[in-house]
Amino acid sequence: MTQPFKDAVAVCKTILRNGFDAYVINSRFQVELERDEGEREVDIATDMLFDDLVKLFPNAACSEGDGEIAVIEEAGTTFRFHEVNLLETAHPEALLVKTTPRLQKRMESRKKDRSSLACPYIPRAADLYEGFADMGEGRVRLSGEPGLTLKRNLLYGIRALRFAANYDLPIEENTWVAIVRSAQRILDYVPVTDIMDEWRKVEAESMWRFVQLLFDSMILHGLLPQIAALTRLRHIKNETGVDESVFDHVIQVMRRYPEELPFDWYGTLACLFHDIGKIFTAEYFDDKWHFHQHHRVGAQVTRKILGRLRLPPEEMDLICHLVRHHMRFQYMLTERGARRFMALEEYPRLVEMARADIKAREGNYTNFNHNVKMLEKAKTPEEMSEPLLNGKEIMECTGLTPGPAIGLIRDALLQAQIEGKVRTPDEAVEFVLARKNAML
Repeated sequence: MTQPFKDAVAVCKTILRNGFDAYVINSRFQVELERDEGEREVDIATDMLFDDLVKLFPNAACSEGDGEIAVIEEAGTTFRFHEVNLLETAHPEALLVKTTPRLQKRMESRKKDRSSLACPYIPRAADLYEGFADMGEGRVRLSGEPGLTLKRNLLYGIRALRFAANYDLPIEENTWVAIVRSAQRILDYVPVTDIMDEWRKVEAESMWRFVQLLFDSMILHGLLPQIAALTRLRHIKNETGVDESVFDHVIQVMRRYPEELPFDWYGTLACLFHDIGKIFTAEYFDDKWHFHQHHRVGAQVTRKILGRLRLPPEEMDLICHLVRHHMRFQYMLTERGARRFMALEEYPRLVEMARADIKAREGNYTNFNHNVKMLEKAKTPEEMSEPLLNGKEIMECTGLTPGPAIGLIRDALLQAQIEGKVRTPDEAVEFVLARKNAML
């Protein structure tokens, strides 16, 4: 080993002993440069920042070189320091800095096989659209060679799907195939917390498209296999007897839900999971699929999945609650049933989940409209929903015989109660007698 590289190794060891990383970049090529051309410059990668370098090496100076964080002149050798790739979402092969702008130029001048030596990673400041071409193109495209750019940061794959969903843009063909090829790598190396951080930036109105892209790219199959499995299960869409995959239905419910409750990210996410229990409860008999208790089973499965996705407990509770009760508004309710329904937390979201389900199925609104009326009626205090005197008691008080007059008096009494004019049975008797006299 030549003296410049002995000195470079000593510098790296000093940095390592102080709790930082350091190594000589592409040492084989740099040794060739020193041996063949007498070049006494060594590029070193480190995660130590300039302020810390100065403490260890007082002669360290700021550098204006491309990608360099510091430079040291020592015993006739120039040591140039570059930032290492610290991204946890980078492909493993991209974590090692194999070239720098200076070395890249030297490779080109020596006419070496650049493809085997070059690495796409050159550290630079991160920004919102780093790694992507201008969206003004009208499409989502990874900059440079998509496969190499995606290797640099595998999270770009999820981000591309987010951009495509939020901006309603197509994904450029080479970028798309790079994402599909890297689907398993994304799942292997990108932390689920980072994936969910991107997911949270998807607008509620666009979430259905984002989930569809996750499925089409094969990422959903590893991230949420239970949801992907819904494509293999079919149910009857509506009274016409046409069937559809449960996954397609879920996508359409997610699409319809924000039409009434815009920006409701949690409600839309609950729509994604609302039928997940069907895969666990499906039973075929009498020439038809049945999914008894899929809402209860689905809530338990959803809780397990959301725990794996690292959602906070309060968010898990909300989404599981919506999955657990999403069927409550789909059956024709009595007034008592409507009151029990209104006692549920988040019942307006449950109403809109039911509405979105009907829209997705292109079904009829008979039960839904009836239940809406029951909700309006249930808003009246229970003690006001019936008159203090029933029809028989009104006839006993007034001496009237059965007929339309009894119904009119009863309705008038109930209205008087609602308005607060009648509060006790005695007042009800007085009101009924007065009403009878007014009618005679």
